[in-house]
Amino acid sequence: MIRTRFAPSPTGFLHIGGARTALFSWAFARHHGGQFILRIEDTDIARSTPEAVQAILDGMAWLELNHDEGPFYQTKRLYRYKEVIEQMLANDQAYLCYCSPEELDEMREAQRVRGDKPRYDGRWRPEPGKTLPVPPSGVQPVVRFKNPTEGTVAWKDMVKGVIEFANAELDDLIIARGDGTPTYNFCVVVDDLDMQISHVIRGDDHVNNTPRQINILKALGATVPQYAHLSMILGDDGTKLSKRHGAVSVMQYSDEGYLPEAVINYLARLGWSHGDAEIFNREQFVQWFDLDHITSSAGQFNTEKLRWLNQHYIKAADDTRLAGLTRPFLVRSGANPDDGPELSLVCALVKERAATIEELADAATLFYRTLHPSAELLALHVTAEVLPALSELVERFKALSWGRSAISTALKETLAAHGLKMPKLAMPVRVLVTGEPQTPAIDATLELIGQDKVVTRLEAGLKAAQA
Repeated sequence: MIRTRFAPSPTGFLHIGGARTALFSWAFARHHGGQFILRIEDTDIARSTPEAVQAILDGMAWLELNHDEGPFYQTKRLYRYKEVIEQMLANDQAYLCYCSPEELDEMREAQRVRGDKPRYDGRWRPEPGKTLPVPPSGVQPVVRFKNPTEGTVAWKDMVKGVIEFANAELDDLIIARGDGTPTYNFCVVVDDLDMQISHVIRGDDHVNNTPRQINILKALGATVPQYAHLSMILGDDGTKLSKRHGAVSVMQYSDEGYLPEAVINYLARLGWSHGDAEIFNREQFVQWFDLDHITSSAGQFNTEKLRWLNQHYIKAADDTRLAGLTRPFLVRSGANPDDGPELSLVCALVKERAATIEELADAATLFYRTLHPSAELLALHVTAEVLPALSELVERFKALSWGRSAISTALKETLAAHGLKMPKLAMPVRVLVTGEPQTPAIDATLELIGQDKVVTRLEAGLKAAQA
């Protein structure tokens, strides 16, 4: 059984890098008919917050990365970590270390002076024939893992290929602090063991943790998972991803009007490919996904590419769904989506050029606000030359059976009667009816605004212009 996990620390939001890791872990499990586990690594009590946990859960739910088991919380498994630590102490796989922080600082400073790599020197490590110091009073010992001192630890990474570390380069890792709380690398090992994780897919910032975790797993007699370390994501400018270009909460993309399917599609292509396919749905991604086609080089975040994808999905989206997503944006802007045409019809008209729901709402606003055309626009477009044609158009509009085709005919007949080109008439109509010089197709726009409002606004504009 393929079993993957996503194991974020709730010390902040779920950002793009974490979301991609979650997506790849989820897709790998789904592709193989396996199981995807969600684990919250919250042992950093000082930095973990309930709000951060909720932000992670909200982000996963918005992206629809549903888990089969969990969420499991490490703080609720402390008894299990203590149990394993006691077992390892009893089996001479771990030992108590009484070094004070001051002693460790002195040790590292002496090593730096000698030009050695700073590392724990094993002074409290029990060895045959070695006499250990007398434990000092008043010092709460930490527990250290007895890392092998010879040979190497290696694995065939499913993204990066063979990676190997000399055990001599790995000092004895602290697996429990002086207050008894277990450390990150130890908890991860016990969790992966107990949850029978078969594949660990995570960021390559964890590569240096992996040899230590493998050695602990082997000491516990566990089957070592297969590892796949994903390369980092760079910003648009090739530098480390920051809040300026993408390292923000996944939910911020929701707040800015991105669709989850667009974000999923974009994340899928951020370091993985299936031929030349750029646009694909969730089901296709699961069907195609493998680890063989993940690049070992850094992915580069491209905001414009994400916007392009989002525009594609907005154009393809159901108009009723778009209306539901657009409504909160309109309300926040002060517009009343209940005072005007059916919002789904407006979304259908204006969605073609919108790259986000926020832009869709901006385009829809003209249908739901009080009209305030500027004096400059009125002076530029509502000229003496066009007033006779506008007056005739109002009378034609009053007599119409209102609909787009009839509106278009009325416009064309008025143009012909006065020898005008379409822009000469359409621009002042736009300004008088919407307050804007640019709208979607004029006949479609007028149809949605409605006969009464169109006639009333044109008459008011004509009256003001003739005064």
